[in-house]
Amino acid sequence: MFAFLALSASAQDLVLEGLVPADDGVDYFVLDVEVPVGTVEIEVAHRATDDRDVLDFGLLDVAGFRGWGGGNSEPAVVGEEAASRSYLPGPLPAGTWRVLVGEAQLRSEAPGYRVEVSFHTKPTLAQAADRAPYTDAAPLVNAPGWYAGDFHVHSEDSGDASATLDTIGAFAEGRGLDFVVVTDHNTVSHVDRLGAVQAAHPALLYVPGVEFTTYAGHATGFGASSHVPHTLGYDGVTVEAAAEAFAAQDALFSINHPVLDLGDLCIGCAWTAAIPPVGLLHGVEVQTGAYGVTGALFHADAVAFWEGLLDQGHHLAALGGSDDHRGGTGEGPLDSPIGSPTTLVWADDLSVDALREGVRSSRTVVKLNGPEDPMIILDTTPARDGDTVTAATVTLDATVTGGLGSAIRFVRNGVAMERARVDADPFVLSLDVSPPASGSDRYRVEALGDDDVPQVLTSYVWVAAAPEAADLPACGCRSGGGSGALVACVALLSRRRRLPVARRADAHGPRAVREDHAKLRAGVRHQP
Repeated sequence: MFAFLALSASAQDLVLEGLVPADDGVDYFVLDVEVPVGTVEIEVAHRATDDRDVLDFGLLDVAGFRGWGGGNSEPAVVGEEAASRSYLPGPLPAGTWRVLVGEAQLRSEAPGYRVEVSFHTKPTLAQAADRAPYTDAAPLVNAPGWYAGDFHVHSEDSGDASATLDTIGAFAEGRGLDFVVVTDHNTVSHVDRLGAVQAAHPALLYVPGVEFTTYAGHATGFGASSHVPHTLGYDGVTVEAAAEAFAAQDALFSINHPVLDLGDLCIGCAWTAAIPPVGLLHGVEVQTGAYGVTGALFHADAVAFWEGLLDQGHHLAALGGSDDHRGGTGEGPLDSPIGSPTTLVWADDLSVDALREGVRSSRTVVKLNGPEDPMIILDTTPARDGDTVTAATVTLDATVTGGLGSAIRFVRNGVAMERARVDADPFVLSLDVSPPASGSDRYRVEALGDDDVPQVLTSYVWVAAAPEAADLPACGCRSGGGSGALVACVALLSRRRRLPVARRADAHGPRAVREDHAKLRAGVRHQP
């Protein structure tokens, strides 16, 4: 039964103590706090009363969100001009505020909480000089190319992280990355500080984001600059509603480490929540951390999770993220530095908007360990429109650079095809295909190193029949099933050494591959 006791620490300060409400199927509850007129700063100290329990904490003012510290051990301080990490400064309207409490883990027989609230009439925090309303940065490079980045990086505004935005930028630049997506847990408190740090790192694009962190899975809101409630089951919050809220601000929604089931080491890390409807989900993190660290445990299952959603009709980009919390300095057993893995996105320029469109078009390549891995570019003739080619016959060209000794293969609808040994640089593997009589087939490419260790994978491209060819009979060999039928159905599967001259003069064809790879490995952006 829910109960709390309000004790007077001073004329207005409060101490709230009580038991966590009885299990009602919802993992969150709130404590009302009346904020008096004249308050210029609020301080909220909080903890579980039994160390065996884990509680998360956030704060809502009379209008809505003011921050989510999660498991922050220090008090939350919110003022008019400044706030502690994970929280938002701004006006402090008098009235009913709420302390939001998440029941992350309850192990004791009588789990309880203690919350101490202080109302300050003079600020204790200095005004934040680095905060300004966020606007997308102008393109850092005004040219199309493959841009290398990390889709999952935490700053100190995540309660379990310590990296400053500046430290993140310095490390990412050192690895030759072009962008980082800062994805702090359930807060956008870092977003208004991105402009200042962007000015200090003009060659690295800071992308706003959030890690939508629930007890039933985590996801990234790529490009999100406004808060989206994460409290599934409380106050009408659902995954679909959250995905719609991200879409309303033109942010992409992608599922992180979907099969990372580590029990108490990572509460809610594996995705067990509902899947958003087709069109509201845009990607899956197929590799979290370097493959050499976590791949043997989770990579194959993460790819299977992704493939399963594609089978259901989703068109989702393959993404990779380090989940770095220490600015590249972490030494834990599952720590990977920023850029491990590295995700490359084909974009019209280096901007948040262009990267967003690249992901929507599934123009991504994931280097599973980092920037030094081989590069694979999957081209189509005729050219793709977004993530789909519509034609009676399509030629797929997979161009590999930096991959001597590797093996590469096409994957069709989740089934691996015949492999080829990479014995030239660049190396081109081609495949001529026809679409099915209805619907579409999907194709991607992957590279394998020694002992078949995965190195690189591309997102899929979908091949669909042109409207005028939709009624043509399907190739007879397509009626069979299994990988043998797939190989038999290949019209052309050959290894070819080609001069570095594209049969199309587009900027992302084989003409640019050698320069692209050399520049990416040297940390220089592609300038076609």
